[in-house]
Amino acid sequence: MITLHHLDQSRSFRILWLLEEIKQPYELKRYYRDSSTHLAPDSLKTIHPLGKSPVLEWDGKVIAESGAIVELLIQKLAPHLAPDMDEPTYVDYLQWIHFSESSAMLPFLLKTFNAIETKQGTKLVFLENYTQVEFDKVFSYLNEYLKDKEFLVADRLTGADFMMGFG
Repeated sequence: MITLHHLDQSRSFRILWLLEEIKQPYELKRYYRDSSTHLAPDSLKTIHPLGKSPVLEWDGKVIAESGAIVELLIQKLAPHLAPDMDEPTYVDYLQWIHFSESSAMLPFLLKTFNAIETKQGTKLVFLENYTQVEFDKVFSYLNEYLKDKEFLVADRLTGADFMMGFG
């Protein structure tokens, strides 16, 4: 049985969506952020030392990192959600499945954190401009790429869509 340790407002949304999409039975353990710090509860550290989510328990293994979890679930349970390695779209798939955690995540998180800091009265100088420039660059690229598309790769739902779902 698969157990998903799911933290509200986190990347574990990707795993929840994927498990539901492939109709894979799983047990869901919910965790909630601290209302003042917005951090994950310490109880997540009993599952994985980093105390972050998603964490998947499966076949005696504890697996962290949403990208690794998405790739593993697709390889083992839903290979139809990835192009075959011999297909020309496989390279696009690899690029987009990793895009969300590489190019897109830093400006996304900086924008989120900057908004929290600004609301608290923090005066941002360098970060505000840098964040906006990077955010606009990355998400303009993504929007332009998706202009006439419903999905990121191969005109169908793939792991790349699940990974980008959080951002």
